[in-house]
Amino acid sequence: MTAESSLDRIDRRILRTLQAEGRITNAALAQRVGLSESACLARVRRLERADVIQGYHARLDPFKVDIGLVLLVEVALEGRQRDERQRFERAIRDIPQIVEASHVSGDTDYVLKVVVRTMPEWNDLKDRLAGEVGLGRITTHVVMGKPKVFEGYPVADG
Repeated sequence: MTAESSLDRIDRRILRTLQAEGRITNAALAQRVGLSESACLARVRRLERADVIQGYHARLDPFKVDIGLVLLVEVALEGRQRDERQRFERAIRDIPQIVEASHVSGDTDYVLKVVVRTMPEWNDLKDRLAGEVGLGRITTHVVMGKPKVFEGYPVADG
């Protein structure tokens, strides 16, 4: 499965249901999408193998688990060559405080979601990162609240 177009109507129904209810049993999912349990499980496994389904997670409220600060960080690299992007991506991959990274278009090269206990911890992490890769500009935004949380991608009927 290489393209979204290879997802049929039932695959899309499975994906919508699993995004909303990740703990649903296979029997309930099969009934919901109109398949036998074995056929439903085979489709879910195929979607997992194709990396369409990348995992199952509990969504936590960061403000209720006392993780500290949640930061959205815009990063512009000094250079924009492929090797510089690869070096940056390798550098951030094993930093547990960087919980998400997106390569984006425009004046910013990356948007990171970072969790740290304190602002001095972020400053130390930022300095360490700057020492490993050439950073042109970093803009840090402190998340003050989450009026809307990510609940899943809209999966069209196709």
